Amino acid sequence: MRIGFLFNHDQVHQVAHSLPVALAMRRNHPGTEVVIATTNARLTAEVKRLAARIGDRVDVVELGLRSAMTRFAAKHLEVVLPVSKIAIYRDNLDFFRSLDALVVAEKTSLLLKTRYGLDDLKIIHTRHGAGDRAIGFNKASAGFDHVLVSGSKIRERLIRDAGVSPDRMSQVGYPKFDLLPERPQKLPFQDNGKPTVLYNPHPSPHLSSWFEQGRQVLEHFLKDDRYNLIFAPHVMLFHRSFVVTIDKLRIDRPGRIDRRFYDAPNIHIDLGSSASTDMTYTAAADIYLGDVSSQIYEFLHTPKPCLFLDTHGADWRGNPNYAHWQAGEVIADPTHLGAALDRAVRSHDRYRPIQRELFQRSFELTAERSADRAARAIVGVLAPAAPMPMFEPQPATAPNVVPLRRRQGGIAA
Repeated sequence: MRIGFLFNHDQVHQVAHSLPVALAMRRNHPGTEVVIATTNARLTAEVKRLAARIGDRVDVVELGLRSAMTRFAAKHLEVVLPVSKIAIYRDNLDFFRSLDALVVAEKTSLLLKTRYGLDDLKIIHTRHGAGDRAIGFNKASAGFDHVLVSGSKIRERLIRDAGVSPDRMSQVGYPKFDLLPERPQKLPFQDNGKPTVLYNPHPSPHLSSWFEQGRQVLEHFLKDDRYNLIFAPHVMLFHRSFVVTIDKLRIDRPGRIDRRFYDAPNIHIDLGSSASTDMTYTAAADIYLGDVSSQIYEFLHTPKPCLFLDTHGADWRGNPNYAHWQAGEVIADPTHLGAALDRAVRSHDRYRPIQRELFQRSFELTAERSADRAARAIVGVLAPAAPMPMFEPQPATAPNVVPLRRRQGGIAA
């Protein structure tokens, strides 16, 4: 079997969700040929960085835009639209035809079936994140041949909301957690001993707290330095001059961050490095402040105080799209942020059991590494004679390329 793992995005935040599975596949199933493919140099560097972090080396095939037309469109429209991300499929159909299966963390790759007719190619979705937003459970999920899910919450919503058949899902845990170090790394500015808040707003203008209230949050920590602040928004918030969302059509400008915030000794700002995506900050912070980012669930790997900003007057109680807002107090604006943070710390015992339950339903982990479970599930899908059971008997525990070749049906690029 020839299995491709594709990383196709403007940013690197999806790499950690499926790269551990590719490495486990190579390690545990030597009868498979694993091809790791990226679509830009940034992704290639992140693949190699994360592989080296766990003591592995990988060869990477870097796909590119081949036609003059798509290169021209990407050059002139990429500032507002993900032209390269979409065009990469048409320009590399021979590569995708050379695979028996393709493993991806995003949904754009379904174009290979819906537009380009590669019906024989099995596409397996690892998903990225375990958040609650409705877009994560839309009908597109049913277009995959198989979906790897982290826990029962995801499985149940995919059945109910997306119409995914239960026999086309495997529950595998969360391979990204396999990359967590035994001990979280603290940032140098945390040597001052103050508790550290992670402010992690989402990029979508109709959901994010950044566009209306974000600068008030930064101002608060500039004036009240009782807490440190890590400002690490979703990496797509500042990626372009404009943020465009498709689940609810909206466009807005994230703007610029004043130099005085960068210069504050108790504020650390990261608008898109790999540390924003590899759980460095969720592990280092003591308190979470955010809106709808799925990183809240990674933060809850260890239960800690949480606080949420409801900028848009959401009808969130009992709404599964805001289930994570049960993990802490929800406030309407940051005017009295200092008092709200103090309450979050004092009242954490009240929220701790809720956080544990939310985490467990999102990530049903076992004694077996999640990446190993996922790799075994993929082999089971492609070799049905030895399928992986959907629910495994191990007790849940607390979380502590090869060169391309010519083959029938196409030529690898």
